[in-house]
Amino acid sequence: MITDQFGRPLRDLRISVTDRCNLRCTYCMPAEVFGPDYAFLPQSELLSFEEIERVSRVMVGLGVQKLRLTGGEPLLRRELPMLVAQLARIEGVQDLAMTTNGLLLPRFAAELKAAGLQRVTVSLDALDAETFGQMNGLGVSPEKVLAGIDAALSAGLGVKLNTVVKRGANDAGLAEFWRELRGKATVRFIEFMDVGNHNGWDLGHVLPSAEVLERLAGEDLTFTPLPPRHPGEVASRFASQDGYEVGLISSVTAPFCGDCSRLRLSATGSLYTCLFAGEGYDLKTPLRAGENDAQLHDRVAGLWRARRDRYSEERGEQTAGRPRIEMSFIGG
Repeated sequence: MITDQFGRPLRDLRISVTDRCNLRCTYCMPAEVFGPDYAFLPQSELLSFEEIERVSRVMVGLGVQKLRLTGGEPLLRRELPMLVAQLARIEGVQDLAMTTNGLLLPRFAAELKAAGLQRVTVSLDALDAETFGQMNGLGVSPEKVLAGIDAALSAGLGVKLNTVVKRGANDAGLAEFWRELRGKATVRFIEFMDVGNHNGWDLGHVLPSAEVLERLAGEDLTFTPLPPRHPGEVASRFASQDGYEVGLISSVTAPFCGDCSRLRLSATGSLYTCLFAGEGYDLKTPLRAGENDAQLHDRVAGLWRARRDRYSEERGEQTAGRPRIEMSFIGG
């Protein structure tokens, strides 16, 4: 096991397989920036499936236990179930998951499950069609995401729902939203974060998780905190007295940097030691120059041992002007 400068082990690898997406969510890929003429990465610049598999094997040798496929929208990467199958065969991988907007799950859920995918986390920010259409930037209906959730459940995949809460945009009716969806999967409410450089983040748009829980409780519910299922779990979990669970991800009001065990691999082969990082570490060049696994192992180990990231704990005037990589480039 290797640890960074704050004693945090490397346990999770998030793998972006594409920078493309079929939505334009305002907090991630706003349409005014990522418009019709936006130049996405050419295929030649993306890591191949074989390269991703090799990097993943090296990471597992360093202590990684969980792999998560992200994007962009990962299901836009051609033949993605083939990559899932390759990663599922790596000895030592305990959890293989994917984050998706759900739109393509009706087409791929069964194939992904058969290939070895265990879980999906689906993004859904509102059930009201107008609100959701505004947040996803393209007027896409929530029914299309719900169809993807149903397809994942039917295929036997574990499902969690992620909802980014932005005050004044989709915070009305949170209790009704949760009550409608809680029977399908665990809903996790995420505080609006200052990821990337183009989402117009302002502290006034953040609805604290504590207030989210108060709104869910209303006058007739109480919630009991649940213990973490594993070290570094990002969501604080609560159970209602009628037996349903909710997760709260509070990067702004209750940062969890102290337990962060995540490393991110971009679609172009750069490593990022924090979601809010400004620069990555190029692994593609030595990978394609012929370095062996031991050399790659040493590179990544050195990067992690030098890691000191704790952006969410430092958030303030000293971080305000700091450039950050776009979330669509390295996943959430």
